[in-house]
Amino acid sequence: MPDTEPVTEPVREAVREYAAMQPQLTAATTGYGTLVRTLLDDAGIDYLSVTGRTKSVASFAAKANRSADGRPLYPDPLTQITDLIGVRVITYVHSDVAAVADLLADELDLLDDRDLGEETARSGRFGYASRHLLVRARDDDTQHAGLAGHRASVQVRTVLQHAWAEFEHDIRYKGNVPEDAAADLDRRFTLAAGLIELADREFSTIRARIQAAAPGSPTEAEADHIVGQELATFLAGHYSDAGWSHTDHYDWIADLLAQLGIDSIDDLADLLTSVDADAVIRRMGYRYPAGAVRRLDDALLAIFGEQYVTLEGNSHRVPKLRARLEKLTGPVA
Repeated sequence: MPDTEPVTEPVREAVREYAAMQPQLTAATTGYGTLVRTLLDDAGIDYLSVTGRTKSVASFAAKANRSADGRPLYPDPLTQITDLIGVRVITYVHSDVAAVADLLADELDLLDDRDLGEETARSGRFGYASRHLLVRARDDDTQHAGLAGHRASVQVRTVLQHAWAEFEHDIRYKGNVPEDAAADLDRRFTLAAGLIELADREFSTIRARIQAAAPGSPTEAEADHIVGQELATFLAGHYSDAGWSHTDHYDWIADLLAQLGIDSIDDLADLLTSVDADAVIRRMGYRYPAGAVRRLDDALLAIFGEQYVTLEGNSHRVPKLRARLEKLTGPVA
C-alpha cells in the first residue's frame, strides 16, 4: 500500500511548478467541460451532468509524495500524475456509458481507457464500477486551442454507480469505520454494488420497453405549438431505434421547430415523410448511438439546409452544422 515519506526537494519543486500552472489548468478544465458537453449534445447522447475539477495544490502535493517500498510512485509527478484535470460524466443507464466512451474516443485523442467495472467483474467480485478515460484535445482543433498540451481524466458512470462510489468514498475516507465492523461493512458494500448492477440492468430494460411501446402515430396537440414532452413521445415512436436525448434538448429543438413555423405534431409527421432516414444515416455515418433529437436535427438540416443553419437558435453551432450539411449534400464517400 502506498505510504508517505518526508518531502524531497524534487517533490517540492514539482509542487511549486504545479502551483504556478494551476490557474492555466483551471481555465483548461472549464474548456474541457464545455467541450465534452458540446460533444454529447451534438451527438444527442442522454446524460445527467458533466462536471469538472482541477486538482488542488494540496492534493497534488500529497499524491506526488506517495511512495511504495521506499521508492516514489511518481518520480516525475507533473508528467505521471494524469488527473490534474478531471471531468465526470454521469449517465442514466449503463449503455450510455459505452456510448459516451465511444464518442470521446472518436472525437479526441484517447491515451488510455480502463473499464474498472469490467475489471472488477472479471475478478468475480462486485464493487467500484466506472469507465476511466485519459484524453487530449487534438492538435488540429482550432476551436479549442486553449486545451493544447493538456490532458484530461474523464470518469463516466451511471447515476447509481456514482451514488455507490460517493457514499463508499465518504464512509471509508472519513476513517470512522470501527475495526470490528469492517468485515461486515465490506460485505454490505459488496451486496449494495451487486444490487446496483441489477438496478442498472433493470433501468436499461425499462427504457427499452418504453421505447418499444411508444406510439408511432402523432397525438393531438393541446397547445398552439409543439412542447418538449409531446415531442419526446412522438420521436420515441418515429425513431424507435434511437436512444433518448437529454431532457432539455426536446424543449430546445421544439423552439427550433417553432422558428421554422412547424406548430403541430401532425405538421412535423408530414414533413418527415419527405426525408429518406436511411440515406441520412448513411451520409452522417453515426459511430455512436444517435439520440432521437440528433436524428430530428439532421432531418431538419437535410430539408431546410442553410435556412436551418442560420436560425437564431442555432447561432452557437453554425460551423458544426455547416460541416454536417456538407456531409448531407456533398458527394458520397
